[in-house]
Amino acid sequence: MVEGAVKTEKEKLVRVRNMVKHFPVEDSDDVVRAVDRISFDIFAGETLGLVGESGCGKSTVGRCLLRLHEPTSGDVYFEKDNIVDLGNRELQKLRREMQIIFQDPYASLNPRLNILSIVSEPLKIHGIGDKTSRKEKVSELLSKVGLDPKYMTRYPHEFSGGQRQRIGIARALALNPKLIIADEPVSALDVSVQAQVVNLLQDLQKEFGLTYLFISHGLSVVEHISNRVAVMYLGKIVEIADSETLYKNPLHPYTEALLSAIPIPDPKRKRERIILKGDVPTPINPPSGCRFRTRCPIAIDECSRIEPELKEINEGHFSACIRNENYESSPVVE
Repeated sequence: MVEGAVKTEKEKLVRVRNMVKHFPVEDSDDVVRAVDRISFDIFAGETLGLVGESGCGKSTVGRCLLRLHEPTSGDVYFEKDNIVDLGNRELQKLRREMQIIFQDPYASLNPRLNILSIVSEPLKIHGIGDKTSRKEKVSELLSKVGLDPKYMTRYPHEFSGGQRQRIGIARALALNPKLIIADEPVSALDVSVQAQVVNLLQDLQKEFGLTYLFISHGLSVVEHISNRVAVMYLGKIVEIADSETLYKNPLHPYTEALLSAIPIPDPKRKRERIILKGDVPTPINPPSGCRFRTRCPIAIDECSRIEPELKEINEGHFSACIRNENYESSPVVE
């Protein structure tokens, strides 16, 4: 685990409160409950890992933080501003402080533009500098991410996947943001390249004082880069803790099952797997009470009636399971 900063009220860069994002279902009155009343904080200078199975709502959370998706309800505070209430002009100014690294390094770069145009585009949009100064900035950024500045006249198809992701990182850094949403930035890369990109992100964080929301289903990568980790299941956050505590002492049964799937790089050692029964329920009609109860190995009758809230069980360790010690049950759900 990387070193964590002291977490005080003043250091909260992002505060999410009861955020909801529902997507309408075509030709139906139903909605996909992609994100359903979640709350969490991101502290300045830290990396918050966000993990969970595919389709649990991780990427939707990141896009709602940037208002690439409009939240259905709830509040998202960036420093003092509630970005949900901002108009287009105010939001554009705030976008200098918040950037994103996309998952697919092939789809996220315009094949018709060369690297100079791609990386300098944020500077043009925000009216920063002239043509000469922007070129100098691009040259500096490419050097920072480990690419030769003379490559700026080339096009995306002339680069490997790892190099393309470095270009995406350079573009995200162009406006000197405070927050970067890294949406599975290494999942499409080879394992050896993943390590290089993760180490690059850590080096840039130290140099520029960046704050990351690192979205991934790669649990080993998240453990390596994150100060704290939040675990999502079917649109809900079920556990949050610092990385070391969560990986050594998970409190939620879903987290335990996820961690049991991490391979151990030693053929003589074996980890006891927790095999979850059944399939992930549909987010259109999630189970009553606890959403994980239909697959949970320790579910009891009350789990179908009580919707567990995310509560602090130990200092800094939050879990949403009524079977956790010291957990006070939520009101019964009718």
